[in-house]
Amino acid sequence: MSTRPVRLGVVGLGMAGATMVQAAARHPGVELVAAADPVAPLRAAFERDFHGETVADAADLCARPDIEAVYIATPHQFHREHAILAARAGKHVIVEKPLALTLEDCDAMIGEIDRAGVTLIVGHTHGFDPAVREMRRVIQSGDVGALALIAMWNYTNFMYRPRRPEELDTSLGGGVIFNQIPHQIETVRVLGGEIRGVRAYARQLDPARPTEGLLSAFLTLESGAAASLVYSGYDHFDADELHGWISEGGAPKPPDQHGAARRALRARTRDESVLRVTQFGLGARPYSQPPHQPHFGEMVVTCARADLRASRDGVLVYGEDGVREIALDARPGAPGRREVLDDLVAAVRFGKKPLHDARWGRATLAVARALLQSSREGREILLEPRA
Repeated sequence: MSTRPVRLGVVGLGMAGATMVQAAARHPGVELVAAADPVAPLRAAFERDFHGETVADAADLCARPDIEAVYIATPHQFHREHAILAARAGKHVIVEKPLALTLEDCDAMIGEIDRAGVTLIVGHTHGFDPAVREMRRVIQSGDVGALALIAMWNYTNFMYRPRRPEELDTSLGGGVIFNQIPHQIETVRVLGGEIRGVRAYARQLDPARPTEGLLSAFLTLESGAAASLVYSGYDHFDADELHGWISEGGAPKPPDQHGAARRALRARTRDESVLRVTQFGLGARPYSQPPHQPHFGEMVVTCARADLRASRDGVLVYGEDGVREIALDARPGAPGRREVLDDLVAAVRFGKKPLHDARWGRATLAVARALLQSSREGREILLEPRA
């Protein structure tokens, strides 16, 4: 098989797209060719910083014969349309989480991907993080015994970052259940396999942000293990305090940011949709290599003979002989997103089936929707086995 770089086009240059563009530009197996976005300043930033061509419309980018794969980082409601455009053009696809907003949309995307004979990878989620993948390797080695429990909790400022209107409407995929909880769902699935049942509690605490901003849930796994998830995005406590003030992306952060996102939002004088572009879109912030590993709050993984936890730079193993650390290589590029691109290259160039394929993404969405249903109906929801 050819080892030449995979020629990549990007649709969407907002917050997610900006981060993946930086990762792609630094990945030896990827050549960043072109981008599409309706916002002219974002296109100008791509042309200036990455010397690629840009177009305003996704269809024009997907039609280019010099692009092999398309990364889709558009708002959730466009994932189906843009993934199908890419597949029908014969392009391999990376789609940001969630795969889509409904299971019917997922099924339509899967059908088109299968007919086209291309690969679809769902990313980025923190299930791609190097520490999570190392924990998976340790668990599957059998050295720590059978997996019993995964406990995850995260507290952030998610609800008070600048938002587009649909991001505050649960029916349109807004709130933490469709935007943040997939990171936790995917991590549980990477480590423990498929989820059998969920019992959840979710709340909207701020009438001005009318979508779910917190969730607590108990998950049972087909393996017999269990997981507990806690997430709150209301910008009071910050879980990075428990991680030595290392941010989600792996960079140090100042320890005095409690409530800062709330205060900034109160003081804003511009539309939130505009602020989202100017503060988080491509070109808004200079890229710097994170000195530490990414994380998504705190997580302790309990196995029969040890507990596992991510450190700043690796994985801590707590066993009967004490604590040891498995160091992770400081490879260049954005950890986590770099692994998404690794999987793309492995699929396109070497025919390796990715773990996070379209059917995987559908199953993650099914869990997220079950969590919402469980909270609203006050009961456990059992999920159908994944096909």
